[in-house]
Amino acid sequence: MNLSETIISLTQQAIVALFNTEVPESSIALQDTRKEFVGEVTIVTFPFIKFSKKSPEETGVMIGEYLTANTELVTGYSTVKGFLNLSIASSYWLSSLAEINTTLHFGKGPTKNSKVMVEYSSPNTNKPLHLGHVRNNLLGYSVAELLKYAGYEVIKANLVNDRGIHICKSMLAWEKFGNGETPESTGMKGDHLVGKYYVEFDKAYKKEIEHLIAQGLTEEQAKKEAPMIKEAQDMLLKWEQKDEHVLKLWKMMNDWVYAGFAVTYKSMGVDFDQYYYESNTYNLGKDIIDEGLAKGVFFKKEDGSVWIDLTEDGLDQKLVLRGDGTSVYITQDIGTAQMKYEQYQMDASLYVVGNEQEYHFKVLFLILEKLGKTWAKGLFHLSYGMVDLPSGKMKSREGTVVDADDLIAEMIQSAKEQSEALGKVSEFEEAEKENLYRMIGMGALKYYLLKVDPKKRLLFDPNESIDLQGHTGPFIQYSYARVQSILRKANVNIDTKILVDDLNANEKECIMLMLKYPIIIEDSAKAYSPALLSNYLYELAKTFNKFYHDDPILKVEDEQRLQFRLMICQTTSRIIATGMALLGIEVPERM
Repeated sequence: MNLSETIISLTQQAIVALFNTEVPESSIALQDTRKEFVGEVTIVTFPFIKFSKKSPEETGVMIGEYLTANTELVTGYSTVKGFLNLSIASSYWLSSLAEINTTLHFGKGPTKNSKVMVEYSSPNTNKPLHLGHVRNNLLGYSVAELLKYAGYEVIKANLVNDRGIHICKSMLAWEKFGNGETPESTGMKGDHLVGKYYVEFDKAYKKEIEHLIAQGLTEEQAKKEAPMIKEAQDMLLKWEQKDEHVLKLWKMMNDWVYAGFAVTYKSMGVDFDQYYYESNTYNLGKDIIDEGLAKGVFFKKEDGSVWIDLTEDGLDQKLVLRGDGTSVYITQDIGTAQMKYEQYQMDASLYVVGNEQEYHFKVLFLILEKLGKTWAKGLFHLSYGMVDLPSGKMKSREGTVVDADDLIAEMIQSAKEQSEALGKVSEFEEAEKENLYRMIGMGALKYYLLKVDPKKRLLFDPNESIDLQGHTGPFIQYSYARVQSILRKANVNIDTKILVDDLNANEKECIMLMLKYPIIIEDSAKAYSPALLSNYLYELAKTFNKFYHDDPILKVEDEQRLQFRLMICQTTSRIIATGMALLGIEVPERM
């Protein structure tokens, strides 16, 4: 049992002994003792007065006296109104520190015999990844790593949107204006080159629209009649008819994009176990629509289109198949969900997608439930808010969208400039410097995006994110490097059999925080929220720095106290390194 479970059990025993009443665990509320009071654990006594027939404070005194007299765990107490503050024996904190340092799972928790798919990234192959994709990728990767650490079997999936009219726009523009350009001939990343021609299409299309409007067409008519859009639509039709020339062009340009994506994914430090491609899945789901018609889940309109009526569920009517028999997005999503389940038989499937798609996923999950897919109960939309930037802080290749590669490069450059300005890297080898700048820049970016609850929209301030003294990734990285420096200077084997008689407030607070680590991991995994872990790691680093500032470590004369404080250092560093890795963040041995 952990400390909370032990205190609850002892409190139950006290209530039986004092008031001849049995109470369930759920009626005993514990909280951390507020810093202005003595003690570490607080019991809320208000619920007990109905059977104690005493005031909340008198009830607390009776329970406090019983616990100090009947267990060595509780060494003292105080009461403040309806709150009983308990002081926990130093021996408990010492044994717990030794245990967490030697037995805590720093790799993976006990297996849960449960399988989860986390689908994230889901890029389009007509342009590079941008700032929105960065949050998506970092969130999806971290949630997957948290679930793995918590003991789940995890499949990281990426459904690539590699077909459709938007893909044909880039292809058509390259054919018209590209003059045979390739990533090799231009020195551009493949995704940037293809993205360039998506922009070129848009420029040419707008000019055609303006020309047609000048000839007397309405804007709506011009958009439909412009030669560029008609040619793109014709190219899509040829793709669907498996035209050899179009397919060859499509494969060549998509391969350029995949090579570019691979570089960006590597820079972000994310990976995938399974790729799905919309070009292989866009026809899925039609057989399930037939199944739903037979069951009466769907209905057909006069034009042959198939719909579902969700008005009784607070939604609306939704088209699931066009009158000509072609799919809409929901059709292929239904089919893809079925295919993924048949492949992996997972217990849960998370879709990491922006909050603008919340309605779509409500409809999708509801349709699957109405179709009798029992596994639909395990589907979850991990919705996240948009990311904004202060204007003028970052370059943008197209003027409106912040390119992921630009963002990463600028973060690393900022880390370099700040490190060199502080003069802390003058003795480093060049390769070590470059690696350090990358770690700090990416740590700043990742931590800033992950410390905020996924549902919230956030403003990413690059300057604030890289501050060594702020609530940032680099602050935690610096704390880790500081601990490693202490351990290198000590250069001793740390003895876990520590014999110190008393602990001061800083030592105790460090241990209390470290003991919460397994609980934080479990809570973060259950909530699909790296923000819980991120903020915990900041609190741990901040608490350690206070301990480091107030209490000598290497200069302490008592050998047992030295060993004890070094064990606090070692355990802190292990938790920071492991926890930051779950956020996808590396920590430097020195900085």
